[in-house]
Amino acid sequence: MLVLTQEDIKKAITMREAIDAVETAFAQHYLQRAAIPLRTRIHCTKSDGDVLFMPAYMQDLDGVGIKIVSVFPRNAASNKPTISAIMLLNDVTTGEPLALMDATYLTALRTGAASGAATRHLANQDAARAAIFGTGAQALRQLEAILEVRNLVEVMVFDIDPGRVGSFIDTCAKELSRFTFSLKQAADPDEAVRAADIIVTATTSRKPVFHGHDIKNGVHINGIGSYTPEMQELDALTVSRADKLVVDAYDASLKEAGDLIIPLEKGLITTSDIYCEIGKITSGQAPGRENKEEITLFKSVGIAAQDIAVAKIIYDHALAKGLGQQINLS
Repeated sequence: MLVLTQEDIKKAITMREAIDAVETAFAQHYLQRAAIPLRTRIHCTKSDGDVLFMPAYMQDLDGVGIKIVSVFPRNAASNKPTISAIMLLNDVTTGEPLALMDATYLTALRTGAASGAATRHLANQDAARAAIFGTGAQALRQLEAILEVRNLVEVMVFDIDPGRVGSFIDTCAKELSRFTFSLKQAADPDEAVRAADIIVTATTSRKPVFHGHDIKNGVHINGIGSYTPEMQELDALTVSRADKLVVDAYDASLKEAGDLIIPLEKGLITTSDIYCEIGKITSGQAPGRENKEEITLFKSVGIAAQDIAVAKIIYDHALAKGLGQQINLS
């Protein structure tokens, strides 16, 4: 079995390759070429954290495996990662384990890639300004993915802890130096979204992080932080204003996404307001953005197909490049 560290993974795959892989995963999910059970969530009450078990089988990619990911928001107070994960990839012919890899970076990578894919199809081509809510591991990869598909000139960053924004901007300057754009700290949510062509919410908030009346026509929004019925980054007005409301997985979104469940329960939107799954767009079965004034919203809870698709490429590339360490468990 091949063991791959975070550094191995960074050498094995680029963000653009991850975006293309996730687009394929979404398409295969929509076309029912994948087996993806709803994730199992175990809540750890003492620490208010979640451990998620996410298996999947991708028929056309010859990929099968499981990701185990933990989300512990309180870790931020002790300068520990709020998200940590491992990925086990199996041989589709024999069932034997092929690889065990760090999935903390993989999770941020594939989640960023999902927003990259959605932005590619749903944001205006000339989108130049973005707003990022949150400064954790997800936020950096979200920004990287958007920069891969749109030529941004300015990014406003907001976090409920202003002290984290400065270090986040410094990290972006180092890791995203191949792109030319400016990063600024927003004083409040209104300043962040007022001129934004693209908005990303990457938080674990249980209350909306900005007001729907502050967004402009033509904006594209990637809501990627909330993954339980109680979490809500987007208010009902934002969701109801969307001309195209797109989800990664219909069933999972209606069971897990508080951004949708809460306004649905209040009768502020209906399930018919959901335009389609993103895979219908990436497979060419439905159009993405159709005019410059549309407000588009991609709500993602994350599906295991993304992990398998990206992990399979990582594994194949790692073998070709001689990355990682082979171990024998027997």
